[in-house]
Amino acid sequence: MAGFSDYDKYDGLGLAELVRSRQVKPAELVEEAIARIDRYNPSLNAVVHKMYGQALEAAASDLPGGPFKGVPFLLKDLMAFYKGEPLTNSSRFFKDYVPDFDSELVKRYRNAGLIVVGKTNTPEFGMAFVTEPQLHGATHNPWELSRTPGGSSGGSAAAVAARIVPIAHGGDGGGSIRIPSSCCGVFGLKPTRGRNPLGPYYGDAWRGFACEHVITRSVRDSAAILDATAGPDTGAPYCCEPPVDTFLSEVGKEPGILRIAFTAQPFFSDSVDAECVTGLESTVKLCEELGHNVEEALPELDYKSIANAFVMVVCSETRAAIEQAELELNRKASFKDFEDETWVAALLGKKCRASDLSKALNLIQSAGREVGRFFEKYDILLTPTNAAPPLPIGYSVVSGFQRIALKVLGRLNAGGLINLLGGIPVFAERAFVFAAYTPLFNATGQPAMSVPL
Repeated sequence: MAGFSDYDKYDGLGLAELVRSRQVKPAELVEEAIARIDRYNPSLNAVVHKMYGQALEAAASDLPGGPFKGVPFLLKDLMAFYKGEPLTNSSRFFKDYVPDFDSELVKRYRNAGLIVVGKTNTPEFGMAFVTEPQLHGATHNPWELSRTPGGSSGGSAAAVAARIVPIAHGGDGGGSIRIPSSCCGVFGLKPTRGRNPLGPYYGDAWRGFACEHVITRSVRDSAAILDATAGPDTGAPYCCEPPVDTFLSEVGKEPGILRIAFTAQPFFSDSVDAECVTGLESTVKLCEELGHNVEEALPELDYKSIANAFVMVVCSETRAAIEQAELELNRKASFKDFEDETWVAALLGKKCRASDLSKALNLIQSAGREVGRFFEKYDILLTPTNAAPPLPIGYSVVSGFQRIALKVLGRLNAGGLINLLGGIPVFAERAFVFAAYTPLFNATGQPAMSVPL
């Protein structure tokens, strides 16, 4: 394979410009990405499904003339349906599932000229902030192989940070684009709810918490991809106001004097690592030096109740997803098909009363109103992305005894007993030890980003 030795020097738009000016061929870029997967993936385990044949075939074809014509791209192995290619969701239950259709977002990626060369690792159902699924094994951080790249889009973030591709797909239901972007030192934007399409399979995902976009080396790539993919699809339950101008045209514009709030206080846990606070403080100082108005403030909310409501929604959605999959795959699910935490979440979801779920959603919507009022006073809220630096591979907030209890109670389908032992509040307390900031903006639907400085 010939490849392209200057690959590292360019972001996605830069590579596409070389293709347009005929300085490089799409096949050369794809060959370079393939060579890098083969070179780096044995130590990273970022790519869990290779699509080399169809990628080379696409590179040799008459590609759409989109802004990323000929640029290699990776899809996260979750949510993104690609006709004829496995979609496992990192779950044993789905390991043989192959969709017979493309999701609308995948179609828009293809129309933008992107060439999919493989699929990246993710925790089962995207339900962890590290990427260590039993089905595919752990993904490693390219900066320090003993550490996690974060999750749930950990494979995509690791691949972008390792320069395998300049852009990779991600999804974000509680921080799953932003957390791994922070862990890997790359850029990650969670768009506004409804900005990108989720159809035709999903109406919304996790009651509007989850959305899809990309992880990138450059801000301009993220903006240009959003220009190519944004907009509702048929029957979308949410519709955002379209931007006045393109997202790409906004990159680099002088913003004027911004009203910036900041806080290091974690929303959903009791502590934050000093290293994360130091990073925030240096960012605050930079913003002050640039002439912006900066003050310490945060939305006044009942964060503990929001955390419990958030987890209740996720647990109920997990149960619903498993029951829907049973119908579609014509298979009965059992604890053997899923990891312990996923199955226990589904058991908790099964025990949720409809009235409790409605109250949880009402609480979350009220929080969205309050955060909206907060942003009438401020343009930006600065926080750390994560409450700690990247965790060691294999780290678990669940003690050995708790893990045994989860396994036993899960096998007994003892959702009621799990509730007696603490249920959703205990689950929430564990879930947000690392992700102490990001889930708030999945709940409210507002855009949020992790910016490496």
